[in-house]
Amino acid sequence: MRTIALLVASNVFMTFAWYGHLKYKDVALWKVILVSWGIAFFEYCLQVPANRIGSATFSAAQLKIMQEVITLVVFALFSMFYLKEGIKWNYVVSFFFILVAVFFAFKKWD
Repeated sequence: MRTIALLVASNVFMTFAWYGHLKYKDVALWKVILVSWGIAFFEYCLQVPANRIGSATFSAAQLKIMQEVITLVVFALFSMFYLKEGIKWNYVVSFFFILVAVFFAFKKWD
């Protein structure tokens, strides 16, 4: 559970670092790059321990797949509430197929 909490927190920082500046298109690019790098520092401070702790329980592939699902959920919420963009039906279908990938990655195959 600690791994998932760290991944979620990490993704919040990552999403703001990568996409938060889209609301400030009038700010010089070099400034948003510097701010994004500053935000990304905190993302790394959470991401690295999440993977280190999680590697005791999960494989690297499982950690990556978990990361991608969390990224999509965080981004969907960010997109709707911060950027005020809607979620289209084809995005929902895409998210569904990623969840199917999670099933296959975590299923214990005999």
